[in-house]
Amino acid sequence: MRKFTPEKLTDEQLRTVLRAALMSPSSKGTHCWQFVVVQDGETLAQLSRCKAQGADFLSGAPCGVVVLADPAVSDVWIEDASVATTMMLLQAEDLGLGSCWIQVRERTMADGSDAEAEVRRILDIPAHLRVLSIVALGQKGMERKPFNEERLLWDKVSTWK
Repeated sequence: MRKFTPEKLTDEQLRTVLRAALMSPSSKGTHCWQFVVVQDGETLAQLSRCKAQGADFLSGAPCGVVVLADPAVSDVWIEDASVATTMMLLQAEDLGLGSCWIQVRERTMADGSDAEAEVRRILDIPAHLRVLSIVALGQKGMERKPFNEERLLWDKVSTWK
C-alpha cells in the first residue's frame, strides 16, 4: 500500500505492529535489530527523499518505522532485520492497515549519494548501527485487488523425494 489517509495510527495499533517486530525470530536469539518510530510529518518528508525512487509515498504516511541492526551482534543482521520487517508488514495487514517497505541498504539518492547515510544523518543514528529499511504504516488510502493466484509460480516449487 503506497497511499494512506491522514488518519494517525492508534497507540494500540502501533504497539501491536511493533510487538510483532519485537517477537520476530532472530539467529541464536541475538535480537540485533532496533526500531525508530517516526510520526513527525516533516521528518517523514525528509526520509521520503532518501532514495531516487520508491520512497516518495512515505511523505503521505502518518508513520514510518526505520529498521536498524547491529552487525557486531549478529553476522546475519540483514536476515534478522528482514524477518522483523516482514513481521510488521504481516501484522499491519492483519489489523487492516496499509503498509509498504522501503529498502534503504545498498540504495542511493537522486544525486547518487548513499541512502543509508542520509537516513543516518536525518535521524542521528549511531555509526555502529546499519539501516536496512523503512516501513510506511497507516490507514489504507485505496483499495487493492486481491492477488491473482493464477499468477503463482508453482514451477518454482519442487519436492525432494
